Amino acid sequence: MEQSFISIKKFLKEPYSKILGYPKASSRQIQTRITELQKLKINSISFTGKTTVGNLSILGKGYVGVVVLAKKRKKIVALKIRRMDSQRSEMKTEGKLLNFVNTVNVGPKLYDVSKNFLVMEYLEGDRIGDWIESLIGIGSSKKLKSVVRSILEDCYRLDQIGFDHGELSTITKHVIVGKTKSTIIDFESSSVNRKVSNVTSVTQAIFIGSGIAKKVQKIYSVPSKEKIIDVLRIYKQVQTRLNFDNIIKILKL
Repeated sequence: MEQSFISIKKFLKEPYSKILGYPKASSRQIQTRITELQKLKINSISFTGKTTVGNLSILGKGYVGVVVLAKKRKKIVALKIRRMDSQRSEMKTEGKLLNFVNTVNVGPKLYDVSKNFLVMEYLEGDRIGDWIESLIGIGSSKKLKSVVRSILEDCYRLDQIGFDHGELSTITKHVIVGKTKSTIIDFESSSVNRKVSNVTSVTQAIFIGSGIAKKVQKIYSVPSKEKIIDVLRIYKQVQTRLNFDNIIKILKL
């Protein structure tokens, strides 16, 4: 991936200011954010990715923020910028959630956080839906099973610490498959105060839901919907390792 980095000093003016204060911010607000970035040691940003804002390419865009490729000193990182119209008043709460999942080796590593920015590990790869699509017709069931197993193991660890991601039913947006590892991302809707459903949500999304499930079925023979639902129901009642292993066994992972 080609990367050309632009100094944050140039972000006072459009089109770059549009990213720092998306969707709209005053010059004063932009200057405040540039000062905030300098304190985080973020010195430049690169416009690359499959999402666009105006004519600029970025890594992603959600309800809370936009994500861009950046440099913290000389280290390449992912920078999440709080949207001006976000219902969240700060990014520190999301930073605490990400830090918590890092304790069980889930999610991108958190490097730093401030009121308007989250600085985290950059994970180069493809969204899981696109990645699965690329496997169709080339007989890579072993590779697919390995990635799905890894994701479910992450989900099990989250279940065990009482942490619910909240959006894994739409897994296409929330898992990145890279060359060396697969990672759950985007914890802005997460909670430690509700019933966890990470394993069940991901299993349903990959094997029962309409979109990804149809692609998976073209790569390897998936058990019946009834069998999957039965083991999920048991796991949902008692989230033990034994019941989780039964899910893995039924799914042939």
